[in-house]
Amino acid sequence: MYNLRSPAEAYRKIDFDARVAGADPGQLVLVCYEQLGTALGSAIHASQASDNARKSAALTRALAALTALQLGLDHGQPIAATLSTLFDSARHTVLDSVIQFDVSALTRLKQDVTEIAGALRSAVNVRE
Repeated sequence: MYNLRSPAEAYRKIDFDARVAGADPGQLVLVCYEQLGTALGSAIHASQASDNARKSAALTRALAALTALQLGLDHGQPIAATLSTLFDSARHTVLDSVIQFDVSALTRLKQDVTEIAGALRSAVNVRE
């Protein structure tokens, strides 16, 4: 079914697919923020474990989540320009860490993303 390296990776993929399949637009945005935060955490952990393959895969997932967030922006909304700037800055932070890994920059970004996801989670739960 899923040709992945580990049972944990297969479980993560199945969980992600199930959440996306049943999500409304607000929940999809939340999933992207959560995926971004998780990917950043995985990259930091992989770097500390000197696992370059896992670090690279995590940074790639972070970039994919950022791309999804950028593509999903509603440019007709007043906050779109601010979010676009945030996503561009986050993309630069991740890409810079591909060349020269910066734990503190990625940790700060992960904290910001986690804070945004928490606020968004509250907003999504209020609408349900």
